[in-house]
Amino acid sequence: MRHGSARKEGKLIGALLALSLFFPSFAAGQDLEWRNGVSMFGAPKYEEGFSRFDYVNPEAPKGGELRLTAMGTFDTLNPLLAKGELAAGTPFVFETLLTRALDELGTDYGLLAEAVAFPDDMAFAKFRLRPEAKWADGKPVTPEDVVFSFDKAKEHDPQRQFYYQHVIKAEKTGDREVTFTFDEKNNRELPRIVGELVVVPKHWWEGTTADGKERDISKTTLEVPMGSGPYKLTRVSPGSTLRYELRDDYWGKDLNVNVGSHNFGAITYTYFADLDVAFEAFRSGNADFWSENSARRWATAYDFPAVKDGRIKREKLENDYRDSGVLVGFIFNLRRPKFQDIRIRRAINYAFDFEELQRTIFYNEYTRIDSFFYGSELASHGLPQGRELEILNEVKDKIPPEVFTTEYKNPVNGDPKKLRDNLRKAIALFKEAGYELRDNRMINVKTGEPFGFEILLDGPTIERVALPFTQNLKKIGINAAVRTVDSSQYTNRWRSRDFDVLYLGWGQSISPGNEQAEYWGSEAAKREGSQNYSGISDPGIDALINKVIFAKDRDDLVAATKALDRVLLAYQLVVPSYTARYGRLAYWNTIARPETLPEYSTGFPTIWWSTKAAAK
Repeated sequence: MRHGSARKEGKLIGALLALSLFFPSFAAGQDLEWRNGVSMFGAPKYEEGFSRFDYVNPEAPKGGELRLTAMGTFDTLNPLLAKGELAAGTPFVFETLLTRALDELGTDYGLLAEAVAFPDDMAFAKFRLRPEAKWADGKPVTPEDVVFSFDKAKEHDPQRQFYYQHVIKAEKTGDREVTFTFDEKNNRELPRIVGELVVVPKHWWEGTTADGKERDISKTTLEVPMGSGPYKLTRVSPGSTLRYELRDDYWGKDLNVNVGSHNFGAITYTYFADLDVAFEAFRSGNADFWSENSARRWATAYDFPAVKDGRIKREKLENDYRDSGVLVGFIFNLRRPKFQDIRIRRAINYAFDFEELQRTIFYNEYTRIDSFFYGSELASHGLPQGRELEILNEVKDKIPPEVFTTEYKNPVNGDPKKLRDNLRKAIALFKEAGYELRDNRMINVKTGEPFGFEILLDGPTIERVALPFTQNLKKIGINAAVRTVDSSQYTNRWRSRDFDVLYLGWGQSISPGNEQAEYWGSEAAKREGSQNYSGISDPGIDALINKVIFAKDRDDLVAATKALDRVLLAYQLVVPSYTARYGRLAYWNTIARPETLPEYSTGFPTIWWSTKAAAK
């Protein structure tokens, strides 16, 4: 994952797999209460019957075109399958049971489902579908569609299979009602997880194509899919371009959660193999929007006329980062014997000279990451105390003792003397681990093998960060090679664990839960395709994950997450890189946004609109 898109993708992966939900409880014996929204922090902001979200422009014009760029390629339009590269924009076609409010933390309102209900112990969750919800062919969205979507997602996507492991079944329990039953009680995130389920039409996937062939949801496909969402896919050029057009007959266009949204008449994506070429497409007016991932380009490449005369607007916006944390960096594959010694992993971090990169190529745009929940209140700092200390003491025999005595800090470089001192520390750690320098090579004393590894990158963007890193490693006899591959090969290699060191990351919501088992859990470490990239498998971490999942309230969740963060850092799983806690956006005056954006998102492109449509 490119650094600039790590946070972005990571957020996408966070929206789908990461947000936790704290629901209000019911009095003992009380009948189930159907409600239009659920919130992690008390009651939802918007009461039943609300007309629209506050942050949208209800008068936003419909029409015009939004032209976007995408990197790499795509080879499937099947949203439930963990195979291939899914095309950009597919969420425009499909919908979920609930949808997120962008001005509240962890609050969702009904989309396909008009209401949700659950008991006090959260042993199950019921969703009542809207009677007006329709597929593009006019047929109603049914409980059978929801059950089919759940069963097939769990069958054909290992990540969802793991994520839904505590969801025993989905079943139709009424004409418009579907019930999800859980094998755990008091897991407050489970109703939220199933509310995020992408729903596909059962009758379409069990039908035949135009040439009479039976469809197979277990395979990739470039056949234009049918959905219930606001857009239909009208043109597909495999691996190259996609065009989505707004549906005049979209069932939910007047729904309160959709007022002021889905405004562009058409959205097109053009794929590029080279980021600089994609930027030139934006610069020349062939794309309307650009999310900048290069500090150097942001500082030096916007001196052309369209910027100077105001046709292109540039903004730094924090909105997308206010409800999330992130870690991105060079991830060790602990399945490789060479990385199983923690001293080796710690030593390699000494060679990463963030401060020199900040001075030479980052234009002081970034900060060094020092937490798996960096940028949020969940990040650990100082030494543990209070409830966090209590939680750590409860698993004291399963975690490294230094978490109680030593705060995690990244090595600081930035000048030749500091780098030399840190490289000496690295050499000393390698010596403790059984290595020595011979003829400028780091050699395993027992086997005589030189120490080396490969860094796998998704495209060339991070090469200018990785190459100086490898040059510093070479100074202590380590042969580290950089391997840059295309997105498809990159995805296949991390899924199959075919890497030594991977540049990638995790996006985190500020209310973590079951997804932590996907990131760090022992079961996920055994499974190909999980997001436990490092392969860490540790009983102490597993115990802390459970404390996060079953936290009794917000304070307990924060303390448990900080404890988990502290232990993850102690294991030196990653050489953390850097981030900026704001988005750098540039866009032509062909598009516009609400004057006041929602607190926790820029809302792009959902609540933006075309100025050409406005002119008409």
